[in-house]
Amino acid sequence: MEQPIKILIVEDNVIIADDMQSMLEEIGYEIVDNVIVYEQAVEVLKNNQVDLVLIDIILASDKTGIDLGKHIRDNYNIPFIFVTSNSDRATVENAKTVKPNGYLVKPFEQQDLYTSIEIALSSFNYSEKGDSDNSNDEDEKLMSNSVLKDSIFVKKQHLYYRIQFGDIQFIKADNVYLEVNTADKKFLVRSPLKDYLEKLPQNKFYRAHKSYIVNVDHIDAINSKDIMINNTLIPISKEFKEFIISAMNS
Repeated sequence: MEQPIKILIVEDNVIIADDMQSMLEEIGYEIVDNVIVYEQAVEVLKNNQVDLVLIDIILASDKTGIDLGKHIRDNYNIPFIFVTSNSDRATVENAKTVKPNGYLVKPFEQQDLYTSIEIALSSFNYSEKGDSDNSNDEDEKLMSNSVLKDSIFVKKQHLYYRIQFGDIQFIKADNVYLEVNTADKKFLVRSPLKDYLEKLPQNKFYRAHKSYIVNVDHIDAINSKDIMINNTLIPISKEFKEFIISAMNS
């Protein structure tokens, strides 16, 4: 089941924080919490699922947003963006030491916030803790899909949705796009089929045909040429047929 991206706001100016929350909720993100100090943020991260954090560098606590960035890098595998009034060289150099996934200078518009979040989510390297992919390819390549332990982010309209691996039934290649199918939804993804297969659990997802990846847990029926998943007939290769029959008989 798809879930909106969950965001934590850490900002000690409550007027700015409330304004940010309104902007984000209007776009469709879910705000997990809106806090003003380092200690509160640490507590929220510990007790909640958070997909991205927006952090003011100067907080109403001894510890700064940069300290919080370091805490996130050391303990969590999620992107964060600094939101600050300070863009002087010293602040920027200090901020760079914790490798933020974005740096947004106040004042900003809703579109600036949205763009920063989307780029941070899409380019973050979830496979390696604390490491982000700084690829400078065009936006379509940045809008690739980010993998978590049990799920993958898939873009639909203006948001990235978290899809559990188990909910993906099959994936169909269609020119430069892939069609990711769950029980009741389809998502379009720009990726080669081979690259996408590498993001998925190897014990569940297999290339059934040159144009299809299937989740074997969702196969309802099989014959000599096809399998059926959720009333959809999917052609299969000779190799996949032999693999499935062998698996069924083992």
